[in-house]
Parts: sequence; C-alpha cells; structure tokens
Amino acid sequence: MSRDVVILADPDLMAAAAAARLITALVDAQVARGHAHVVLTGGTSGGAVQEAVAAAAARDAVDWAAVDVWWGDERYLPAGDPDRNETQARGFLLDALPLDPARVHPMPASDGAFGADVDAAAASYAAQLAIAAGRPDGVPLFDVLMLGVGPDGHVASLFPEHPQSAVREGTAIAVRDSPKPPSTRISLTLPALQSARQTWLLATGQGKADVVAQAIGGKGLPCGSVHGTERTLWLLDHAAASKL
Repeated sequence: MSRDVVILADPDLMAAAAAARLITALVDAQVARGHAHVVLTGGTSGGAVQEAVAAAAARDAVDWAAVDVWWGDERYLPAGDPDRNETQARGFLLDALPLDPARVHPMPASDGAFGADVDAAAASYAAQLAIAAGRPDGVPLFDVLMLGVGPDGHVASLFPEHPQSAVREGTAIAVRDSPKPPSTRISLTLPALQSARQTWLLATGQGKADVVAQAIGGKGLPCGSVHGTERTLWLLDHAAASKL
C-alpha cells in the first residue's frame, strides 16, 4: 500500500484534479472488472469535486450505468433535506448522469421505513453492503472511497474521542450525540472505510492545516487511521498543506 500527498495551488484546482483522477479511476476499474464502486463524501471539498466531475467533458468516458454509488456517512434527516449528503450529491452531480437507479445506494432517511430507529436504518445499509459484497458482514471492494477531512480530524461521522470511532465490528452504524449537528447520523465503521482499493482524503483551507499535519505525522486521529488496500492519497491545497 502506498501513501501519497498531492498539493494543488487552491481549492478549485484541487477539485478539478480530484475530478480528473476520479474519472480515470472509474474508467480503469471498468476496463479491469466491467463495473466500479465509488463512495462519495459530503462537505465543501466533496461537493466541489462532484461539481468538477459534472463540468468535465471526460465524464462521458465512464459507463455510469455500471457504477455503484455509495456514501461514507449521512445525516439522519428527512429525504430531500438540503443538509443530507445524498441531496447535495444529486444536485451537484448525480441527477446529471445516466446512472442505474438500482446502483445508487443512499443511506436511509429519517422519514423512511425505519422512522426514528436509526439503528435499524444503519443495519439496513449494512445489509445492502453485504449483498453487494456477496458475503455476510462484508462490504464491496470499493474502487475509490473519498473522505472529506474535518477541522477536528473527523472523517465520515467518526469523530475524535467519540465512542463510535472505536467500533471495530460491523460495517454501518448509528451515530448519536455527534459533536457536529445534526446529532444523529449513520456512518461506515473504520473497518469498512479501510475496504477500498484507493482511499482519498480531501482537505482545503488553513483551518485544516493542523489536523492534516498531525494525521500525516502519525497522530491517532480518525483521518489518519483510514487507508486504502492499494493506495492512500491526500489531496490538499497549499493552505491545508502549509504545516507539513
């Protein structure tokens, strides 16, 4: 497994570079295996990358009908809520692509079949992952898993010193009392986040510089604990990389 750090001049260039890499990675996966699995992330950087993919002429090189789309975490809010990662991703990118709806796997919403039972909602997502993986308690071998890095070093909805960050069993879990609102969420576990061929960590801005330096330097933050099975890639702008 390799770990690489790529530093771009500014957030726009970082998003464009990540979009180009994502398109290439999905094409390569489809050439090798006929399909691809990608895990999307929310946040400013994740949204910017999705917008850059939507604007790229090369996006049509991907057979989008043969791409499975997953999420690393979700805010447990009603379907269509503007704060849901799914809602944002559909607006930024997904609604513009010829995806197979059966291959788009949003995490459940709070007004869906499970209502307030976020544990059941998380279990249902774990079941979807297991079906796609072809084994109980498994996850697909994601081709690319993208994670935005929070200013506290969190990834997905795994926050420093939060009990759910220590979970080492299962694949999708309910998160309560999140230090960042909304307080109730669903997240992939750390083992699930470590099941991608390539894991990309995205960070821009001076406010991320301390945690980026700490994570790459080996401090035990959630963002420093994730890795790909083949490659771990940090995509940063100059500001986020300023303390390396």
